[in-house]
Amino acid sequence: MPEIQVKKGESIDRALKRLKTKLESEGIFDEMRRLRAHETPVERTRRKARNAAKKGKIKFRFSMYDKRTAEGATPAPQA
Repeated sequence: MPEIQVKKGESIDRALKRLKTKLESEGIFDEMRRLRAHETPVERTRRKARNAAKKGKIKFRFSMYDKRTAEGATPAPQA
């Protein structure tokens, strides 16, 4: 379970926001929503396909970046 340290003089609202951000980044909220209700096999397949597509897209994007830098070329500036 992720935890945060509340800094001296920090408001409770700010500490809660940091905790929620940490929980969201680790995917705990998504898992809670998924486990709250029954997930049909079709929904499970679609969820896994979406996640795989997202990971593949990110992997492809960074693999192209690695190839450009490995060839000695400077990466193109992002617009």
